[in-house]
Amino acid sequence: MIHFKRLDHILISIPEGKKEEARTFYGDVLGLKEVPGEHPGGALWFSIAGIELHFREEAAGPYSKRHPAFEIANLDEAKQQLENHGIAITYSSEIDGRQRFFFHDPFDNRIELLQFADE
Repeated sequence: MIHFKRLDHILISIPEGKKEEARTFYGDVLGLKEVPGEHPGGALWFSIAGIELHFREEAAGPYSKRHPAFEIANLDEAKQQLENHGIAITYSSEIDGRQRFFFHDPFDNRIELLQFADE
């Protein structure tokens, strides 16, 4: 069984060329605190209610990188369990201090599982 600890972040796609509009709305209008740094894919990260809200520009199309990300206790055990069920694991860009992977549910929803390096 996978031991889920908490929701870590949600990635929301925005149209290409709308990054500054997203920054203004979520930062200035809603008052969310932006998480500084160079994030994968040029994403914007904001803090909200103990989780992170990520925004990434994406061209219109049938596939999306939208996903919830769940922090779990043991990434290796989760990977083994999913692979034992024939579920394909994929990887993306590296983020310092985190190990992570992705998989799709039967409905083609993308899900990320992650473990922080210091745990």
